[in-house]
Amino acid sequence: MCKRRFDVAVIGAGPAGAIFASELAKLRPELTMLVIDGQSEQNKKVCGGLLAPDAQKVLASFDLTLPNAILADPQIFAVDTLDLSSGQRQVYQRHYLNMNRYLFDRWLTARIPSHVTVLSAHCDDIREEDGGYTVTVGGTVYRADSIVGADGANSTVRKTLIGAAPKQYTAIQEWYRMNSAELPHYSCIFDRTTSDSCSWTICKDGYWIFGGAFEKHGCRDAFAAQKLHLQQTLGCTFGEPIRREACLLTSPRHWRDFLCGRPGVYLIGEAGGFISASSFEGISAAMLCGRYLAQAFAAGRIKSDIWRRYCRLTFPLRLKLWSKTVKRALLCSPFFRYWIMKSGLQSIKPEPNRSIFTQLPPVC
Repeated sequence: MCKRRFDVAVIGAGPAGAIFASELAKLRPELTMLVIDGQSEQNKKVCGGLLAPDAQKVLASFDLTLPNAILADPQIFAVDTLDLSSGQRQVYQRHYLNMNRYLFDRWLTARIPSHVTVLSAHCDDIREEDGGYTVTVGGTVYRADSIVGADGANSTVRKTLIGAAPKQYTAIQEWYRMNSAELPHYSCIFDRTTSDSCSWTICKDGYWIFGGAFEKHGCRDAFAAQKLHLQQTLGCTFGEPIRREACLLTSPRHWRDFLCGRPGVYLIGEAGGFISASSFEGISAAMLCGRYLAQAFAAGRIKSDIWRRYCRLTFPLRLKLWSKTVKRALLCSPFFRYWIMKSGLQSIKPEPNRSIFTQLPPVC
C-alpha cells in the first residue's frame, strides 16, 4: 500500500544526501522531499574520521563552523608514510581535522529543514514504475517522481537502477585501546605483499585504529597478514581489538567510473564514484555533489534538463577526481613509490628518535 507521494526521494543521509536535502529545501521549498537515513549508533559509516583541507574549504564556502563536540583528540599535523616492503619511511605535513565521523554526519543531518520528511530506517526495495519510483521502507511503500542515490559504495540505487559500478575494495579496520605513546598518531601504510592499495592508522580519543583497503576476495587473510607485518615492523603487538568494522569502498579507475546517473535517477557522493582514488577522501566531493545537484534542481524543471545541468556542474569535480586516479597509479606502484619516497620531495624531517619509525627494516 502506497502511503505518500514525494517529488524527490533521497536514499542516504551522509554528507552528500544531507547537503543536497538542506540546499534543495532552501532553493525550492515547494518540492516535497523524503530522506531515508540508514545510519544509527549501531550502523555507522566505517571511516577513519579525518576532515581533509578540501572538505574544510567546502564547509567554509557554506559558512559553516564545526562544533567542538565533533572534534576528536589529538589534532593531526603530519602523516608517517611507511612502505613495509622496502623499509622506507617519510613524514609529510598535513592539515586534517580529527573528528567523530558519526557525530559529523548527525550534525549535517540536523541542518535539514523540518518540513522535509526524514525517516530513520533502511531502504528495503526500489523499483521504477509508471514514470516514477517506489521506495519500500519497513513494509511501507512511498512513491517519488525522482530518486537520488546518496547511499555510498554499496548503493542500492546504483545497483538497481543504473547497474555499472567502479572498482571496489573491502575496507576493514580495528579499534584498540591506545597502549603506547609511541604509536603514530596518523600513518599511511603500503605493503605490496597484501594489497595494491593503502592502509592507515589513526589515534582518536584514547583509541588506536588500524585499517586498510583490500581486494574483496581473501580480504580477511590479507588484513591479518598485513597487521602481522606491521606489528613485526613496530616490534610490538596491538592487543585484542575492541571493535572490528568493514564495508565496501569505491576506488574509481577511469573517467567512466564517475557516474551522474540518468534523468530521474541521480547519483551523488560515493554512490556515483565521487571519491579520491589516491586517499579515499570523499567528504568534500560528497558535499559538492549535493550542492551541485540542488542547484541543478533549482535551475531545471524537467528530468533531462536537471541531469544535463548536474553533469555540467560536476565536470570540474570529475576532472579533479580523475587526476587522483593518475596519482593513485603512481603511489601504488612499488617502483614509482620507491623513487618518490627516496627523493624526499615535500617531506619534513622529524627530530632524531622522535618515533619508533626512525628505522624501518624491510619485511620479507
